[in-house]
Amino acid sequence: MHFVKFSLSLRIEKLKMRIRNRALLDKFAKKHADSTKAMQKFINIVEEAEWQNLNDIKTDFNSVDYVTNERYVFDIKGNKYRIIAVIIFVGGVFSIRFVGTHAEYSKIDAKQI
Repeated sequence: MHFVKFSLSLRIEKLKMRIRNRALLDKFAKKHADSTKAMQKFINIVEEAEWQNLNDIKTDFNSVDYVTNERYVFDIKGNKYRIIAVIIFVGGVFSIRFVGTHAEYSKIDAKQI
């Protein structure tokens, strides 16, 4: 009996994040003019990111919190504003679920939005 030896090489390609629902960020920045620079910086960082896990995100956004259900909460402009996003690392998807002030954030359930 002969055995054939083979190896299976699994290569996971890192993908840059693609922002879904980006219009929510743009709309928010128009309504809150003081957030424009911070939002643009946030967008630039996310679109260049090749995150694979929470530790990768923390290298760019140290204050990010994982809530549950693949939802992450980002503090923007010194915690004045908040963004909740669902992140699917394998597909490079960053889906905006909420953009608002800290006060607005306090009124919602980040785990369900």
